[in-house]
Amino acid sequence: MSEREVSQDDLDCIEAQLGRTPRDVHAIGYRCPCGKPAVVETPPRLGDGTPFPTYFYATCPRLTGAISTLESTGLMGQMNERLATDAELAGAYAAAHEDYLAARAVLKMDVPEVEGISAGGMPDRVKCLHSLVAHSLCAGPDANPLGDEALAKLPEWWKDQPCSITENVKAN
Repeated sequence: MSEREVSQDDLDCIEAQLGRTPRDVHAIGYRCPCGKPAVVETPPRLGDGTPFPTYFYATCPRLTGAISTLESTGLMGQMNERLATDAELAGAYAAAHEDYLAARAVLKMDVPEVEGISAGGMPDRVKCLHSLVAHSLCAGPDANPLGDEALAKLPEWWKDQPCSITENVKAN
């Protein structure tokens, strides 16, 4: 089984992480160093027909909590200001948007409702660091400059305990 394939254990972990049944997990986009799923890839149309543009979706509660804390610092506003004045950054961010769309396009699903829509505010603004960090974790360094920047500011969320709430519940 590859790192990207989704096992029943992965689905159980993701359910514990989200506190609900996961929807239409296509693949594991990124695993925390502890081996648990942290970001999933979700098709642009869910099984119930709902359009869903967020291809890279962070599930690890420690990761999402750390990103939420970072969002509360005003970093997104600073990033938006820089996007408005830094042409090189804006160009790299537009390229990240195209990379995101290309990754989702591999699924070969025609979903007109989300055509040209990526996530996180790309390509013009920053509105969700969760999406940008998830993209950076899955695509690797240099794919998303603002996702990389946010990721570099995060603590090592996986260090103290496994990323799955399931592990913590079983221990108690």
